[in-house]
Amino acid sequence: MQVTLDAVLARRGVTGKDVAREVGLSETQLSLFRSGKVRGIRFSTLARLCLILECQPGELLSYLPDPQDITPT
Repeated sequence: MQVTLDAVLARRGVTGKDVAREVGLSETQLSLFRSGKVRGIRFSTLARLCLILECQPGELLSYLPDPQDITPT
């Protein structure tokens, strides 16, 4: 998965700091998501991001095939 939140923020002309505050996340949590360093995100958080940024989940994430995706964890 590739997180494309930065592109959405740029198109909307908003800062991560402002979005984090509106969503109810710390700037650190949003930064970790933006950098792709988190292993998951709650649907409720994703929904709040979409609501505030007026976008669809597919605008925040894109899938890049990875052979590890079929390896059992």
